[in-house]
Formats: sequence, C-alpha cells, structure tokens
Amino acid sequence: MIGFKDDKLMSLATAAVLILLSWLFKYLDYRIFSDILMILSAAVSGYKIIKSAIMSLKFKVVSINLLVSIAAIGAIIIGEYWEAAAVTFLFSFGGFLESYTLRKTRDALKYLVDMSPKIAHVIKEGKIVDVPAENVMVGDVVAVKTGEKVPVDGKVIKGDASINQAAITGESMPVDVGIGSLVYSGTINENGYIEVETEKAGEDTTFSKILYLVEEAQGEKAPTQKFIERFSKYYTPAVIIASIITFVIKRDLMMALTFLVIACPGALVISTPVSIVSAIGNAARHGVIIKGGEYLESLGKVDIVAFDKTGTLTEGKPVVVDIKSFEIEKEELLKIAKSLEIKSEHPIAKAIVSYAGDEETYEVDKFEVITGQGIKGIINGKVYYAGNRKLMEKSSVKVDDVLNFIEDEQSKGRTPIIVAENDNVIGILSISDKIKSTSVEAVKRLKKTGIKKNVILTGDNENAARFVKEELGADEYYAELLPDEKLKKLKMLKTEGSVAMVGDGINDAPSLAYADIGISMGLSGTDVANDVSNIILADDNLNKLAFAVDLSKAAIKNMKQNIYFSVFVVFALLLGVIYGEVFLASGMFIHEASVFVVTLNAMRLLNYKGRV
Repeated sequence: MIGFKDDKLMSLATAAVLILLSWLFKYLDYRIFSDILMILSAAVSGYKIIKSAIMSLKFKVVSINLLVSIAAIGAIIIGEYWEAAAVTFLFSFGGFLESYTLRKTRDALKYLVDMSPKIAHVIKEGKIVDVPAENVMVGDVVAVKTGEKVPVDGKVIKGDASINQAAITGESMPVDVGIGSLVYSGTINENGYIEVETEKAGEDTTFSKILYLVEEAQGEKAPTQKFIERFSKYYTPAVIIASIITFVIKRDLMMALTFLVIACPGALVISTPVSIVSAIGNAARHGVIIKGGEYLESLGKVDIVAFDKTGTLTEGKPVVVDIKSFEIEKEELLKIAKSLEIKSEHPIAKAIVSYAGDEETYEVDKFEVITGQGIKGIINGKVYYAGNRKLMEKSSVKVDDVLNFIEDEQSKGRTPIIVAENDNVIGILSISDKIKSTSVEAVKRLKKTGIKKNVILTGDNENAARFVKEELGADEYYAELLPDEKLKKLKMLKTEGSVAMVGDGINDAPSLAYADIGISMGLSGTDVANDVSNIILADDNLNKLAFAVDLSKAAIKNMKQNIYFSVFVVFALLLGVIYGEVFLASGMFIHEASVFVVTLNAMRLLNYKGRV
C-alpha cells in the first residue's frame, strides 16, 4: 500500500488540494488568493520537473521536463496560472504512476526471497542437524519430512513421498518420488519421508535460478521511449529559438512570451495520458487491471500469446473427469473408492472424495498408504486397492484386460486410478486438471483480434500438454519445461514478434517479467506472478484478454488522433502569433478548446465495448 510518506504522492496530493482551493476562492471572487494558490500548486508539482530539466541540461540532454518547465514559467510570467498548474500536475502524475509500477514489480523479488527454504535437516553421523539452507554443501544428505519444503536440488536415496512441484514446474498433479528420483528446491513434500543427496545447493538451485531470472528479465525491460519525448528533443529547442527570433524581429516581449506559452503543446502533453486513463478505466470495469500506459500500448502490438497450462488454461487442481466400472454399479464403485480415499491426505484422494459427495462409506480395516503407489484396506473381509499400475503389479492384480483403456486415458493427459477387489479390477477413476470453460473461446477470440500464434508453455507432461493444445486449437505446445527452459522458448518466440506471456505461478515469474507483456491471473495467481506482470485478469476470465487486446488497439488509434490534432493546433496557433492574427486571449481560448476536444475524444474509450 502507498502511504503519505511517499514524497511524490505527498506533493501530488498537496498540488491537487491547492488547485481545488484556488477554484473555490475564484468562485468566491477572491481573485488574488486564487492566483497565489494556483502558483503554489505549480511550484509544488513542478519543482522536481524543473530540477530534472536542469540536471538533463548539464549532460546536454533536452528532455520533456524542459519543455514543461519553460511552459509553466512562461505561463506564470504572463498570468496564465491555471495553465502552469495543470501542465505540471498532469506531468507529475504520469511520472508517479510509472515509478509506482516499477516499485511493485521489484517487490516480487523480496517475496521470492522470503518464501525460499530457510532451514535444511542435514544428516551427519546418523544424527539430524539443522543448518541454514544456503550452508548445505554438495554431497550432504538432507531429510525432508511431510509438509516441509525441499531445500536443495538432489536425488532421493531413501524413502518415498508425494511432492508438490507447482512452484517449479507448474504441474498441478503431485509427483510421486522414490529412490533415484530428482527433486527441486522450493517444492513441497505433501506426504511421506525422503532423504536427498544434494547435487545443487544455495545459488545453484532451481529456485535460486528463478529468483535470478526474474531479476535479470526485469532489468532487460527498459521503458519504451515515448513519442512526446522524441518530439521534445527537437521541438523544445526550436520553440526557444523561434521565441527569441520573434522578440528580436518584433521587439515585443509579450508576443515572444505568448509565443512561448502557446507553443507548449498542452493538448499534446495530455493527449496520451487522457486516452490511457480512459482505456485503463474501461479495462478495470471489465476486470482487467493494466498497470500503466506503456503496457496498454504494448498489448495492442502483440503478435504471439504464450500460455502457461496449469492454473491458466486449466483449473489447476485434480478433479474426477470420468468413471469406468466393470461388473459393478458406478454408485457402489464410488462408495468403495470414497471409503478408501477418505482417510488419505493426498490431493487425488481429496478429488475423489469431493466427487463422491454425500455418498455413504464402508468401515475400512487395516488401512495402509503405499507412498507413491496408492492405498489398501479391507472392507467386509475383502481386500481393496486404489492406486496406480505399480500398486496393482505389486499386489498381483490383473490389469491386462484394461490396459488399453488405461493407456488411452494417459494419452489424454489423465491419471487413471485403478480400483481393485482382491486380484480383479472393478473400476477406474480418471483424474485430470480440467480445462477452464473460458479457455477455448478465449483462444478463438484472440485470433480474431489479429494474434498470429497461440502457444502453450508448460512444465506438465507431454500427453497433458498435447491434449490441451488439441482441445483449444492452439498453434504450438512445449511440455516438461523448467522455468529456465520456459524462458528460452519465450526468447525464441520473441524472434518472431512481440510476445505476451500469460501465467499464474512462481515458475512463470521469469517469463512474465521477460515477455513484452506479462499477464497474470488475479484470483489463482501467486503474489509473485501478479507483481511482476504488467496486466492482471482480476477474475481469471481469459475471455477478457481478447477484449483487452482489442481495447489496446482502439486506444493506440485514439492516441494517434489526439497527437495529430494537438500538433496541428499548436502549429496553426504559432503561425497566427507570428502573423499577428492570434493574441494571448484568443490563443489561450483555442489552446484550452483543443485540450477539451482531446479530452472528449479520449473519453470515448470509457464506453468502448470491443469488436470481438
């Protein structure tokens, strides 16, 4: 949250209050107090602008700050105090929004540091010794208990566990690991006990690489140079020289100052901000939070949209999507499955229990969890199993007759949970990460906006990625990617055009930060993803993304209209001043009228409803 200790916010608030008080005194016909307050407002919001302009001049740089400074000072000299206050306030407000966005983005790094594993249980001479995670050495053996984060990258040398790798790979389904399996720093042991031989520790771990990649990607994303800044590089010196020439030729100081003030493109200064504010306001009403004008403009120029799969295109949690029963009623199968799974804390077990709903349960005797394989129990004197093929093979359950069905489900990216009675399969519950109802329509609508390619980048397995790609009609997919590999694919895509990355997890943070536009999911997204992204879909509705792209294109068109009109008005007025046809009063009237026209044109974006 921004507090009033923020200098920029404090000066903006003070300037705004002074402007309001000035209007009040003007209404009460206390003109002198009104003028004093307006000058004070210009001084408060313009102090840092003038200071920055002077610093730039020391390095022989003619900046937009100098243009605004000259106009404000000139306006005060000839008595146009409102003009001075308005120009400095609007310019300062734009700078504040830019710096605030940058600060929020940097906060993501602090969050990543805070959530990294702090302590490691190192096994030394048969005893467990707690040491800071950064002090673990390659070759050390680390114990990881249920509920704890894995502090290192390494290989499991003892035990079995169910590991939640969502923070690293984005994969929604927990991964069962055993001896020989690789585990990564920052992942969570949801069930079981393992001992891990350290292969990478400290700054070399996968989690630390995510932190580094986010920082590096943010550093590469320099602000795009605005049109107004390029314009001012040539326009400001030209105006100053022309004003001096006018004075030398006409010997009229008031005309020279009038030239200087009217030359400040007031409508041009606000032409982009008012369009941006209107479009961003409209987007917010539709549940799309755009963090700044730069990102609004960049979104309209995107050629490729890259999607994370889990939690972005899919729900991000395991659910039962199909049931197959063999010589048993489905209701009875569900009752048996729920009776077994209700005692387990595994996410898949919770999905089955949730799907079974209010189904009654049997009493289960000799309940046993076989880590990485499934569960076992006795119901009414019969032995029942629920788990994967490893458990069935270990328990001598015949699966040959259902093998084709199992493989078909796996090809769809589903996880088949086999339920067996003694040595016979009685049913299969297919578990999957369900595709969001909005995803298919979102991809179609994005293509209608002119997006050339939709790509899926995921840490999930090949089958799951291919199935989602085919269901959505996406153009390409890349599966089983770690965060650094996902970033490499993104860099490859950027050679083909401007890229937007849509994601929700910690593992997406480097890609979100590196992409031309990072877009995160507001409800399901992690704090890190939301902080490093440029745009947030507040209600996780991907359909809103197509609207945002279309709105961005409309905003770009609107900004160009405002810029061309503003430049035309300024040059027409300057010619009028030179030829003695435009004086201060008439010039300022046209000046303010052009500001009004630009504002009205920009406000059309508030009600823009989109074309797709």
